Amino acid sequence: MERLSLQIQTVYAELIERLTTADAQRAIGRTGGAFVRKTVKGQDYYYYQHAEPGGVVQRYVGRRTPALDRLVERFSRGRSATAAERVDTERLCALLRAGGALTTDGPSVRVLSALADAAVFRLGGVLVGTHAFVVLGNVLGVRWELAGLRTDDVDITGERTLAVAVPALRADVPAVLESLEMGFLPVPGLSPREPTTSFKVRGRALRVDLLTPRVRREEKPVAIPRFATAAQPLPYLGYLLEDPQPGAVVGGSGVLVNVPNPARFALHKLVVSRARAASMQAKSDKDLYQAAQMIRALGEDRPGDLRLAWTALERRGWSRLGRRGLTALEKRHADAARALVQEIGGKT
Repeated sequence: MERLSLQIQTVYAELIERLTTADAQRAIGRTGGAFVRKTVKGQDYYYYQHAEPGGVVQRYVGRRTPALDRLVERFSRGRSATAAERVDTERLCALLRAGGALTTDGPSVRVLSALADAAVFRLGGVLVGTHAFVVLGNVLGVRWELAGLRTDDVDITGERTLAVAVPALRADVPAVLESLEMGFLPVPGLSPREPTTSFKVRGRALRVDLLTPRVRREEKPVAIPRFATAAQPLPYLGYLLEDPQPGAVVGGSGVLVNVPNPARFALHKLVVSRARAASMQAKSDKDLYQAAQMIRALGEDRPGDLRLAWTALERRGWSRLGRRGLTALEKRHADAARALVQEIGGKT
């Protein structure tokens, strides 16, 4: 684990701020369309033209008036501003790459950017897995050792319903992936009657998995209407979704995503490392490796976060699994285990 320079940490914070501001400005009207004007019997009318899954759609706006002219002009200026923002965030990403920040591979950036543009993250989607681990390294100002940890899996999780009311937004994930023309195909489930929860590029490892917290002992895919697809329910995910935060994927012009709270990410890795079957030992070792690096960074800079995350773990009744993970961590990464014990108390 290496510390990123203060200058690079500042640039990364600026990238998140720029992406957050741009996303807020475009939250309502970023549909990828444009105003068009038609003349009918000598009178001008405005329509808004954009693409939908069924083709190009033109929606009537109204008869041309000075007020509508001003609206169209503001819209055009907004698009120009968006293009300028993109150039600026591309510059920030280039500075971050040169300064040693953790980057994400091009195909994954393209997928995440399309999902972000479709409002997946505004609708409560949270990036998890190794891609989230990469983002969290930059959030914490450190560069992880990623040898053997890179993945082509893009894991997105979200609650099946949103706790707050939002405008009539819907992120059609299957349509978004198809529009990329990268060859994404739905991965058949265990039963032909079950909806897919994964999409994979033919002949490549690139894959998108939709996940959601498991309720009781359910195992069958669960419909997530706002994403127009289903998600695979998994245990322990609810713990990750309680306190997400914004992060920026470094690549292209940057992508604003939601990622888990870093301390919860670390302790979640401890828990799932002990919940995996013996046949998945390699993944358990990977869980512990990521947990160790995260705990080392948090133990130095944000120890209180580990205490809070452990308390939340105890409230869910998972302290026994957490202690088992801590025992395994002590065998492989003793310094990280000591750092955690120092914060939560007790013995491994």
